[in-house]
Amino acid sequence: MSVETFEPLAIFFTDGAANKVKTLIDEEGNPRLKLRVFVTGGGCSGFQYGFTFDEDVADDDTIVQRDGASLVVDPMSFQYLSGSEVDYQEGLEGSRFVIKNPNAATTCGCGQSFSI
Repeated sequence: MSVETFEPLAIFFTDGAANKVKTLIDEEGNPRLKLRVFVTGGGCSGFQYGFTFDEDVADDDTIVQRDGASLVVDPMSFQYLSGSEVDYQEGLEGSRFVIKNPNAATTCGCGQSFSI
């Protein structure tokens, strides 16, 4: 019996998101902060995205670095976010971090919740 191994799909951290994270961290004056992205149950579609700034990183967290900014994802959330793009957008709906998730079968109108 052979065992197959594979490299999980990464999470893409866009330039726009990395630049906004750097700006927010500079404003806060704490270079240890990282953007933590997570998935929780709830929202109109079943799961919802969450964003927070965190100094702590667990041994099993995934860290994505870009241009001096870090994005952190816990293992449970990573399974839902694998292959996703984390971006920052400014528009009529306001300014916010957004996730383009290829694993989402449906999303709500605001894009903050999804189902698999």
